[in-house]
Amino acid sequence: MSNTDQVSQPPAPAPTGDHARRERARRRVAAIKGFYIHFFVFVLVVAGLVVINWLTGGPWWALGVFLAWGIGVLAHGLAAMGRLSGALANWEERKIKRLMDEDRR
Repeated sequence: MSNTDQVSQPPAPAPTGDHARRERARRRVAAIKGFYIHFFVFVLVVAGLVVINWLTGGPWWALGVFLAWGIGVLAHGLAAMGRLSGALANWEERKIKRLMDEDRR
């Protein structure tokens, strides 16, 4: 079977209306859920490191871990819940459309 014998299907229409809002909400909930999991792991690990640091004595190296990882958690929270989430969603939509257009060629 040659390429000319195959019938190409038109691309699926972009989600509109309630479906599009539901998909955006679903992605946002997934992003927020990811942040909560990240934050929970951060709290548990840093608490464990503080206990280990306290038991072993010496300089407070756990503070460095807390600050470095805390910056990452803060950025994740801003991306998931703050103004960055809208900008990231817009970027994702543009990127998806561009890749879909490239795939058609």
